[in-house]
Amino acid sequence: MSLDQVDIDNESVGEEKEMSFFDHVDELRKHLLRAALGIVFFTIIAFVYIDYIFHGIILGPLRKDFFTYRKLCEWSQAYYHNDQLCVKDFEISLQNTEMAGQFMMSFKLAFLVGIIMAMPFILWQIWRFIKPALSNKEIKNTRGFVFYTTGLFLTGVAFGYFILCPISINFFARYSLSTLVKNEINIQSIVSFMSVLVLGTGLIFELPVLMYFLARIGIITSEFLKKYRKYAFIIILIIAAIVTPPDIVSQVILTIPLYTLFEMGVIITKRVEKQKKQDEQQFT
Repeated sequence: MSLDQVDIDNESVGEEKEMSFFDHVDELRKHLLRAALGIVFFTIIAFVYIDYIFHGIILGPLRKDFFTYRKLCEWSQAYYHNDQLCVKDFEISLQNTEMAGQFMMSFKLAFLVGIIMAMPFILWQIWRFIKPALSNKEIKNTRGFVFYTTGLFLTGVAFGYFILCPISINFFARYSLSTLVKNEINIQSIVSFMSVLVLGTGLIFELPVLMYFLARIGIITSEFLKKYRKYAFIIILIIAAIVTPPDIVSQVILTIPLYTLFEMGVIITKRVEKQKKQDEQQFT
């Protein structure tokens, strides 16, 4: 491609970017409205299947035959030849203390599941909003934005649901100050607890994407990340300690993937810097 062709491409991109502030606001409003409609659509679908969502998903980690518990027991039998990892004496009694509590909880659950199901569509709307501001080369480099961000989010959601939730619920269900005190947990409490773990982990797993954009605009560099790597590890340990129950096993289980995501971000930052240098050399 000649320099003249590059100038023409840049001019065409520049023409597409010539929008006033209110045009940008109006465009953002349209994409937000579409994202909201997407959430409403999937919320309605979730509400139709609310019975399965509650009994099959929400109550799943509260049963001994949950997938994670069964796998732990199988691994225990295979590697230790005993049942030391099998979940035993696991019992939680749920209660509702509000007149319309269960009715309102069905809407909250449907909305939560609707957000998770609509996340690919939400990310696609975000991509459509920022796409006009990118050059042709930037569009090519970020073509997999929706795919990777959705994949990371859903991986985080699955990690939170199948790993953190069972470990946390099992820990708190078995912990007791006295045999006189029974764990009769409010349904709103268990749903809020699981929501924070699942959605929170899903958002935390977007760390490499965040680091990519911060590197693109020059806020962070690979040298900066390497220099403060040990501080990042400490911060990750603190986050893991806050999110998980106060036991070392669950903290380590969360720390490992979080630190792995950080190292992925370092590699991505290096690639961004390399690409920026190649772009600078091309136009000099």
